[in-house]
Amino acid sequence: MYPAEFDYFSPNDLKEALELLSKYGDDAKILAGGQSLIIAMKLRIISPK
Repeated sequence: MYPAEFDYFSPNDLKEALELLSKYGDDAKILAGGQSLIIAMKLRIISPK
């Protein structure tokens, strides 16, 4: 199963990352390695908004 479509951002520095987190709030997820996040999305445990 593949996850639903989602927006992916790759900030260039901490300031940009914090701005994105501030903008999207609790809907934002940080992908650092991503093994558990991608599996959860594939199983539809977590779904993008």
